[in-house]
Amino acid sequence: MTETAAGDEVPVLWLTAGLSCDGDSIAMTAATQPSLEDLVFGAFPGVPKVRFHHPVLAYEVGADFLKTFEAAAGEDFPPFILVVEGSVPDESKNIEGCWAAMGIDADGQPIPTTTWLNRLVPRAWAVMAVGTCATYGGIHAMAGNPTGAMGLADYLGWSWRSRSGLPIVNVPGCPVQPDNCTETLLYLLRQMAGAAPPIPLDEVLRPQWLFSQTVHEGCDRAGYYEQGDFASEFGSPRCIVKLGCWGPVSDCNVGKRGWINGVGGCANVGGACIGCTMPGFPDKFMPFLDEPPGAKMSSSAVLLYGRTVRALRKVTRASLNVEPEWRGRPAAPTDETSE
Repeated sequence: MTETAAGDEVPVLWLTAGLSCDGDSIAMTAATQPSLEDLVFGAFPGVPKVRFHHPVLAYEVGADFLKTFEAAAGEDFPPFILVVEGSVPDESKNIEGCWAAMGIDADGQPIPTTTWLNRLVPRAWAVMAVGTCATYGGIHAMAGNPTGAMGLADYLGWSWRSRSGLPIVNVPGCPVQPDNCTETLLYLLRQMAGAAPPIPLDEVLRPQWLFSQTVHEGCDRAGYYEQGDFASEFGSPRCIVKLGCWGPVSDCNVGKRGWINGVGGCANVGGACIGCTMPGFPDKFMPFLDEPPGAKMSSSAVLLYGRTVRALRKVTRASLNVEPEWRGRPAAPTDETSE
């Protein structure tokens, strides 16, 4: 069902009051495909403009900034997209006060983030969880944490649906890859305008087209793995799976997409993948930079094959680096041939 039309302005309420480092907000400034400016100025035909309500972008401060969030919890607010950044604490675990809050109420007490979620989520046309903290709990949800932090789907329930019938849309990353976030937001805007089908999500609510391949499948170093050529120290251009890279089993497109304008990406620039887009992060990927258990077996299995392949390819490359024998500079003319 079409909720908006070209020329409309869609409010995007960005709730940054979860447990987080605000790294996802910072990452967003690097988005180029599309950029924040593209969304704000309505650069895409048939797609409504966006008005971000984000504390970093807002001119309003304090109680004036909160007015939009208060209005969105009411009946007459236009269809909006709620973006949640940061994990959701379990407020039943605090002794006094609250773990996370935004603004104060009439009694001068902090308004917990969970209260804002309870007010806004039922009214939102769509809800996006941005960054691994908001999607699956992330760093704050590590074993033994005192806050009981969790991802938004754990808080609302994995079967939760918005007023438009959409599940939570998870865009993980620590921080989120900038273009993954803006592209997902653009898709939701197109859907809102009736120009796209319901957003396709995988079993853990990530956009399928962004998270259907592993880091390894798009990595610049994957060819070295295939021929059993592994780095023994950082700074090498070879495969770094033995240095703690989880790329072969981590669903993420940063190897192909890069970080800014297609440049960068963890393993591409020599940084081991630590699985930050995965629901099991960080507990199941620790200790970081230790060789993953599965890598020991798989790399050992490929080693003999890879060495053989490398040797054969070396011979083939040498032969291909020589011109065919029938090519060559013509013989210099002699007196006899020139007559």
